[in-house]
Amino acid sequence: MKSLINIKTIVAIALLSVTSVSTHAAECPDLLKFVKRKLNSQDTVNMCDAYQGKTILFVNTASYCGFTPQFEGLETLYSKYQDKGFVVLGFPSHDFNQEDKSEVKTGQICRLTYGVKFPMFEAMSVKGDDVDPLYRMLANKSGQAPKWNFFKYLMDKNGNVVNAYASAVKPTDEALVGDIEKALQL
Repeated sequence: MKSLINIKTIVAIALLSVTSVSTHAAECPDLLKFVKRKLNSQDTVNMCDAYQGKTILFVNTASYCGFTPQFEGLETLYSKYQDKGFVVLGFPSHDFNQEDKSEVKTGQICRLTYGVKFPMFEAMSVKGDDVDPLYRMLANKSGQAPKWNFFKYLMDKNGNVVNAYASAVKPTDEALVGDIEKALQL
């Protein structure tokens, strides 16, 4: 009788675990249902596990672009609001021929030149036939695909794309900062 009770307990716990995982996956916004590799690393990040419930600024970056100094402003935003549930996610792209082919070099430029501490991921295509599924989804949800490096998408903590921002919109832009602050208050 005791082993039957133990088996029932084990089965009940297993069912709760499966239900919990299914519920977690169902709640995860579509924009986070990806696993991405960290820049210059073999480590991967389950975007749902890491960023669900956060306000996110997605940015396609490049190391040799006139907008590259925006890394400093992006890091400032990240530092200022990360404790409030905000994160900047950087995705290097060579679509505009301004990203280094070496992830080591890209990482050095981000960290050493601009002091980037926000998460950076593997290089990917953000436009055209080879567009990464994440960026395809961002373009579809916002109605805008990146036209250049440092194009930005803001997603609220519920997974809704709040707005898209052209490359020339600096991280210090009042409208962008206002949208971030509003999204954090949701």
